[in-house]
Amino acid sequence: MYSGTSTVIRGVGQSPFQVRECVSTQGDPTDLRRMKNRKDTPAPDVAYYYPAPYWLASESDWIKSLLLFFDRVAILLPGYMYGQHVMADPILAGPLEERGLLQVLEPNDWVNESMAHQLGEIIVELLTNGGFDDLSREDQFLELSYSRLGHSADFELSDFLVDELRANDLARPSEDGVSVPLHPTVRTTILTLLGQLSRAAGSKRGLVVHPTTQDRGAVEDLISTLSREAMPSRTNVIAFDLEPVGLNLSSIPLDDVVQFRAERRDAHRAYMRDLQRCMAELAAINEPEQREALLLQRREEIAAAAHDIRRTAGRAFGKSLSSWSLGLTGAAWALTTGDLLGAALSAAGLVPKVFGDADSVTAYSYLFAAQEKMGKNYRE
Repeated sequence: MYSGTSTVIRGVGQSPFQVRECVSTQGDPTDLRRMKNRKDTPAPDVAYYYPAPYWLASESDWIKSLLLFFDRVAILLPGYMYGQHVMADPILAGPLEERGLLQVLEPNDWVNESMAHQLGEIIVELLTNGGFDDLSREDQFLELSYSRLGHSADFELSDFLVDELRANDLARPSEDGVSVPLHPTVRTTILTLLGQLSRAAGSKRGLVVHPTTQDRGAVEDLISTLSREAMPSRTNVIAFDLEPVGLNLSSIPLDDVVQFRAERRDAHRAYMRDLQRCMAELAAINEPEQREALLLQRREEIAAAAHDIRRTAGRAFGKSLSSWSLGLTGAAWALTTGDLLGAALSAAGLVPKVFGDADSVTAYSYLFAAQEKMGKNYRE
């Protein structure tokens, strides 16, 4: 337990967050030199798959389709689980990793001290404000690795966080020494927050990280977090409906997909960035009627662009393929004092100017959905 002056959180213990110094957000010298050497090369767009640590073979169709929009796919996979991603999808995961199209992020390296501190602060704030008070404690608890709680970066901090969750009956004692059972909603909240904080972590490493999921529950958790009364983003949440934009490429050889991506990269990237731009533009409008009118206009533009992309792919592959859809949910808001999530994202320069001269910040997630409804699969 941390020593020194601290405040009591919900009568459980002492908070280390009150006495810790801020960790530099400038990145280490190696990262800075690497970014400087690549200043003339566009930062790669990375689809950060969450909330699970890896996908299943039943999801490989939309994972392959992600390659049309992003340079690579990334998963946050604990070291003791390495290899399970290939066993889960031996046809796609292995070849993607060999080609450098799958980036495996090891939490012991990726979740550094700064990221662990930011995550802990936000979870403790949610606990303090009663964000989890209404959850049923009868739900089945699911394991989350200690490494994704930043245990390697600061084990005292992660232990404190687990103690706080246990005191609120939201965590149980570890059964294997490498993970802790958490209430499923708390677990998803942590994994969703890691996706947002990974945008800042990626920026310091020369990556543009985009949280991406097929799990509607994870997106709903993001909406819930952004819409809480204490959040400055609560009136600025924007959700674009799922729009058919791509084709099911499960039957298309990986080489053909990569070649098509090289030929149509600009169109696909422009589509993704237009979604983000529209979200920020709409979030900056306070008048509901004006926002709704612009939303309808933007949806028509997005639908037209999606149709063009889908038609081009259909012609290129010359097959009758089922479609899959894409949506975007998030918020943009002006940065204010005491905004923990906003401060964490802005630390890496993720502050577009959408509110005049004031610094602003965005949080978002892409949601992909195939025509067939997938069941939920929880992995440790």
